[in-house]
Amino acid sequence: MPPTDRKAWESEDRMSDPRKLILVKHSLPDVDPSQPASRWPLSDEGRLRCLPLADRLAQYQPVHLATSSEPKAIATAEIVSERLGTPFEVTEGLHEHDRSNERFVEAEEFQAAVASFFDRPDELVMGRETASQAEMRFGEAVQRLLVRHTTGNVAIVAHGTVISLYVARHAGVEPMPLWRRLGLPSFVVLSLPDLGMLDVIENVDADATPK
Repeated sequence: MPPTDRKAWESEDRMSDPRKLILVKHSLPDVDPSQPASRWPLSDEGRLRCLPLADRLAQYQPVHLATSSEPKAIATAEIVSERLGTPFEVTEGLHEHDRSNERFVEAEEFQAAVASFFDRPDELVMGRETASQAEMRFGEAVQRLLVRHTTGNVAIVAHGTVISLYVARHAGVEPMPLWRRLGLPSFVVLSLPDLGMLDVIENVDADATPK
């Protein structure tokens, strides 16, 4: 097949694929124990990781890009947006599970708390929202985006806990193992409209050299 014909065939093949929803976990933040995690910005390393993230996302050709209102998510979306040439919008309701009232703890204690949070979705075990409340709020925000954007693939920069809750509900997976898999950054690809899980990119290679 001549190269020009092959390119046309590949383009038509991608167009015939079902639409996709790509849920992106933000890149590596600059951790400040004196501030709630919802206020953390991206670290310098986190900014560098956004370039290979954008390159991995490019294969899905997102036409719409949205982000939560948290600084680390906005900064991730800004870099991806510039690299891909896809405008982004800040959307209310996509923020992480609200645990702004929780003190900073080390990783082992935090992971134990998250496990309890997932295991008891209707109880207020940490933060200001139950798991069910956080998933419902995030899911409604995602649905509003999908109603407004009815063509092309949609990418959303958000956060590990709410992404795991949403995917668990719609794709039938356990939230805690998925939460553990999601690196900084990472993403989950779902098919539309059925929200079946197509792929999980667990950790974009931080050492990848952007082209």
